[in-house]
Parts: sequence; structure tokens; C-alpha cells
Amino acid sequence: MQYKCKVTVIDKKCFPDYQQKYLAVPDAGACTFYEIGDEFIFERYGAEDTFRLAGDGTQCGEAWDCISRYIYTALQGGSIMRGHMNDDRMMIACCNSGTRPVIFKIQRLDYKVVKVLGMTGKHCASQIKKSLSAVSGVDFVTVRLDQSWAEVFVKKDAAVSDEALRMAVEQYEKYSVAGID
Repeated sequence: MQYKCKVTVIDKKCFPDYQQKYLAVPDAGACTFYEIGDEFIFERYGAEDTFRLAGDGTQCGEAWDCISRYIYTALQGGSIMRGHMNDDRMMIACCNSGTRPVIFKIQRLDYKVVKVLGMTGKHCASQIKKSLSAVSGVDFVTVRLDQSWAEVFVKKDAAVSDEALRMAVEQYEKYSVAGID
């Protein structure tokens, strides 16, 4: 099993009374770095390591200090907040700003990488995606044609066997599975 972490900005708050009373810029307003609905995916597979780059400029330093530990836990396949949330693959957290906090939903995404031989174009990618999506326990599939693999995201508490994935791909004679990570 492999892991990604999806971070979504779900809310922004602003406390103008506190800003007026305590800030050097009393009309600072809400955070300008993030917008509600912003999504960021962090991963550490193959040549990709977006966590090591501290979000590669996509994150505010104050926010990164608050959420990076949860992202790291998710990328290692751990329980982000066991017993606190109704899904231990998720956490709701906010940045340190007391006058204009940003609220984040942090989700661990569990997936398997299916390395497929024989994919040559968009039609092949579409066929592989449809076939793998039909396997029981699969939440969604993304196909990386440039890498010759499919990322098969697994539903919470679902068990998806490598053999079921292999059979879904190899039902077509022109494709074979080179490996599953």
C-alpha cells in the first residue's frame, strides 16, 4: 500500500476585534494566502517527494508548522488522529493565526500502484481506469500514462487484493501487470 495526503482548505476565519486591539496592521483582514476550496496533494512515491520540499512554496510558513506533522503521519500510512475523528485517516486542523486562522481538512489517501505494460494512449488509459474502477473496494483510479501505471485508491476499511487488480488489467490481452506496489 502507498499513501498520499490531500489537504483541503475548508474555512477561513477573521476576528476584526482582535486585529484592531492587537495587530500592528489593525485592518489586516482574512488570510490572503489561501482560498476556501484550495487543495494540495502530497506524495512520496517514485521520484515524487513533495513533502520534502515543504510544499514547494504552496504553503504559508505558519500553516506548514501546524499541519506538516499530520501530513507526514499520513504519508507514512499512520493514523492521523486515532480515536478523535470518525475516520482515523483524517484530521481537521488550523494554522497558528489567532486573528485570521485557516481551517484545513487533512486526509490520508491509501492506494496501490499498478504498473501496466501495453498502455500506449488515452484510449488505453481510459480502458484501464474503467476496468480497475470496477474492482470491489476501489474508491477511484487515476492513470499516469507518462509513468505507465495506475493509482488505485482504496475505500476506507476495504481490502483490495493484488490478484483482483491484476485480473482487471489482464482481462485484455494487450495489457499485462509488471508489478503492484
